[in-house]
Amino acid sequence: MKINPSKSVCSCGNQRNVDPSSKARKENELIVALAGNANVGKSAIFNQLTGLNQVTGNWPGKTVERAEGTLHFKGYTIHVVDLPGTYSLSAYSMEELVSREYLATEKPDIIVNVVDASALERNLYLTLQLLELEVPLVIALNQVDFAAKKGLKIDVEKLSKFLGVKIVPTVAVAGKGITELLSVVVSEATQRRKQTAVNVVYGKELETQIVAVQKLVASKLPQFCVVYPARWVAIKLLEKDSDITEKVRSSPDGSAVLELVERLTAELEKVHGESAPVVVASERYTLASKIVKDTVTVEAKPKISIEQTLSTITTHKILGYLILAAVVVATFGVIFAGGNYLSRLLDECLMWLSDGFEGLLAPILPAFAVDLLVKGVLGGLVSGITIALPYIVPFYVVLALLEDSGYLPRAAFLMDNIMHKIGLHGKAFIPLILGYGCTVPACIGCRIMETQRERLLSAFVVVLIPCAARTVVILGLVGQYVGLSAVVGLYVFDLVLVFALGRIAFKALPGEPVGLIMEMPSYKKPSLKTLVIKTWGRTKDFVYVAFPIIIVGSVIIEAFALSGLMPYFVDIASPIMTAWLGLPAIVAIPLLFGILRKELTLILLATTLSSIGLSLESLSAVQMIVFALVVMIYIPCLATIAACKREFGWKKSLYITIIDVGLALIIGGLAFRILSALMST
Repeated sequence: MKINPSKSVCSCGNQRNVDPSSKARKENELIVALAGNANVGKSAIFNQLTGLNQVTGNWPGKTVERAEGTLHFKGYTIHVVDLPGTYSLSAYSMEELVSREYLATEKPDIIVNVVDASALERNLYLTLQLLELEVPLVIALNQVDFAAKKGLKIDVEKLSKFLGVKIVPTVAVAGKGITELLSVVVSEATQRRKQTAVNVVYGKELETQIVAVQKLVASKLPQFCVVYPARWVAIKLLEKDSDITEKVRSSPDGSAVLELVERLTAELEKVHGESAPVVVASERYTLASKIVKDTVTVEAKPKISIEQTLSTITTHKILGYLILAAVVVATFGVIFAGGNYLSRLLDECLMWLSDGFEGLLAPILPAFAVDLLVKGVLGGLVSGITIALPYIVPFYVVLALLEDSGYLPRAAFLMDNIMHKIGLHGKAFIPLILGYGCTVPACIGCRIMETQRERLLSAFVVVLIPCAARTVVILGLVGQYVGLSAVVGLYVFDLVLVFALGRIAFKALPGEPVGLIMEMPSYKKPSLKTLVIKTWGRTKDFVYVAFPIIIVGSVIIEAFALSGLMPYFVDIASPIMTAWLGLPAIVAIPLLFGILRKELTLILLATTLSSIGLSLESLSAVQMIVFALVVMIYIPCLATIAACKREFGWKKSLYITIIDVGLALIIGGLAFRILSALMST
């Protein structure tokens, strides 16, 4: 096996240009894609390159997250696309399909393959597939500091010659090598039309079959080869890639190609005694192993690092759980203490706004308009700043710390046995933890589960986790007016409910849980810049989405009160709100608007109560707890329903919604009666 960087085998009968862009670009504009395994520092490089100039969303028609950013360097405007973290370019996951389709069809000017220097052999598996795809490539050899700590010395120049691409050593979290990487990226991207594709050559037996299929693909499917290299298509067909196989089958003359592939794969499997995909994967790993053997030397026996010691302690069968409990308690302690302090501080700073604006507007506008603007628009804005942000921002900070440090996978490992009790494995703990931040990415994060059954079961329990928005309600109402012990009780009850319902769902859904297989990344010192970027990005998304809804909802409620329609709505809601839940009937309004965003319920609760001459303090402790309990259990928000719909379809998302709303009302009514009886004795 070898890699030949001089000339590529012709695709479709002609020399294939590595970068014929499908979109017209300005002369000084470049598109750079970042590709790499998970936990190799790809996001850190993306953050170093783009700073705060980032946009996140989903890939068109997909539920995979898309991150893009822009920077200016040496007169070039560089657009950076952070591809989903993936270990291969096969058709086994949506992330892999999204990555390879983008590279093949959008044809960015250059791809930066971020490689973990401390785990080179495993990372080269993806590198070889990128070379097979014949894309213009630069390698960012990241985490060279970790490699050095392991006693590994990499001959970068020799590795570069071996692979036929430029390699730049980096330490992304510290910003080392980023400027050099940009210089190489610009240089390579601007010379791309002079480059030829690097040809990865495998063992003689497999190579013979690849060439045979390649020639037939080039002659029978010329239009297909405009998008995909013929050699890459041949490899994918031989490893039985379902996506490419279906595309070839639907192409004219595709049947002739598939007939040859079927015959050759049968021969390959007969000789090796393994399936064709295993044979191809084995060839890649063998080549990756040979490259590492020729370019990496062990200079000294690696010492046990602080990171390794910390990893051992935090995954210990006893100490690990104590540390996990301490982390959880500390997290909510920080959110509670920090949120209360910030809430009081902001309230004191902004309390003068209402009186000031009312004094300015009263002489020039009718009383109705003044109330709408002051109590509706300004009141909603101030409520969002003083009630929601103080609890959400501290949580985002803590979540970013846990993510960047590498602790979350350890928590998943520790929780594996417990999660198996509800038919899941430890990886499900990660979306559960993410659910304390926001349920939408937590639902999407359920894709890390291997089967559709496990994804659905994970999503079902994830939507019951109190997200940051519901934390605002719990801490801002119960925490502030009832006490921390009541807050702890609510969270403990929620965990018991999650476990019990998860167990019931596990019994109801057929199937067995699978074992836990996941990568355990090294511990890292969180980067302050990355921490700020992540917190700001999440806070910005919250402000842009939530604040308009908060203000509009506040205006509608104020208009509702001024119009005199409030009593009619109160009468309709009384049987459920008052007779069953023991709450003022007017509370139905914030609960209804809470479907939009959960933090609205507390903000609008204060608004609706004030419209009838009451305040939050006028509610009893039992009413506050019941209100928070209902908010905590019923479906988080419309965005969550939409995320469930994208992942599982309308039918299943509707079932989840109905179950959650029903549970909230039933448990809320029972809680009112039980708590009232307990507190009266």
